[in-house]
Amino acid sequence: MPDLPRMRAERFERLQLQLDAQGVDGLVLLGSSSVAYATGAAAPAQDGDRAALFRSVAVVVNGEFAPHLYTLYVDGAPSDLPEDHLHGPLFPDLDDGIETFAKALADHFPSGARVGVDDQTHPMLRGLPSFDWVDASDVVGAAKLTKTPDEIACIRNAQRLNELAMTDALAILRPGVRQIDLSAAFLRRVFELGASANGIDPIWQVMAPTREHGPWTLHGDLAYPTVTTDRFLRQGDVIWVDAGITWEGYASDYGRTWITGAAPDAKQESHFRRWRAVVDAGLDALKPGVSALELGKAAIDANDGVRPWIDHFYLAHGVGTESAEMPLIGTDLGEAFDERLIMQPGMVLVFEPVIWEDGFAGYRSEDIVAVTDTGWVKLSGSTYEPYGLNA
Repeated sequence: MPDLPRMRAERFERLQLQLDAQGVDGLVLLGSSSVAYATGAAAPAQDGDRAALFRSVAVVVNGEFAPHLYTLYVDGAPSDLPEDHLHGPLFPDLDDGIETFAKALADHFPSGARVGVDDQTHPMLRGLPSFDWVDASDVVGAAKLTKTPDEIACIRNAQRLNELAMTDALAILRPGVRQIDLSAAFLRRVFELGASANGIDPIWQVMAPTREHGPWTLHGDLAYPTVTTDRFLRQGDVIWVDAGITWEGYASDYGRTWITGAAPDAKQESHFRRWRAVVDAGLDALKPGVSALELGKAAIDANDGVRPWIDHFYLAHGVGTESAEMPLIGTDLGEAFDERLIMQPGMVLVFEPVIWEDGFAGYRSEDIVAVTDTGWVKLSGSTYEPYGLNA
């Protein structure tokens, strides 16, 4: 299990190192995952509009020993945060709150300071001091790119809770069960197990056998994901499952393919085996010093030269305080981006290739690994019911 105070201290040290390296005087962070990363603070899960209005704010000053946290949710502040760094809430989304917000920032930074920000509201654009604003993602993204052992322990435990709760959902899967029934079983169990929050609404997408019979998409590729409803599941439905919960601020990512009331047939088994071969090809190549481009080419070669992922997704993505973050492999950023993205110890990758053959419903699943000094270690489980165990 992770040492949480040590983890917070090491994350803050990484932010300070990046501030120095990039010549930035500090950070003003409004995004929930960035605030959690910088301060370790927890906040209740809320819908988007409410979360924006009552958001917490983190301020990181270059050279200071701890972050500043401005929040309504003082009970979510970590116990090791100094008392003089815990403040009442700010309201950067409101016109009548921007004056107080500006005064708070002026206490930390002089006019003209070079300050990273991850979000700017309309009141901020109209009423803040004349700082030299830069993109905070250059600092925060570089700090988050590799994970400490404690962070990896958090991801591993979040994934364990996610997978344990999924066994309860899979146990009730049969014809006549609704998608929302699966959500109810999963969410009940995952919070009984100790999850901090639900990261994304669980997805139980019934896949049409052809693109033509599935939902229309602007990009012409498969529609995924679609919203969970009260749809009744039928015998033989092929379901692409996805869910993510958080534990101590870190996300998990569960992806599998299930079949309602049936075992996979020979064609479906062949899709699973091809998916396994694609992932194994990537893992065979994965080690420090390998580029994302090399990983992508290994996966494509293992799929007979066909790109084995959906057009608007990727071969692999990172996971941390967000369910999808850098490193991203196989995106529309192009080969030049992938060639510059070099694997390092501490990176965490979620491999999620898709095997699709028009006329059949295909196969999708997710494996999570962390890059080590010499290769990789798996953070997710190795069961793929109903396609096989320990495959």
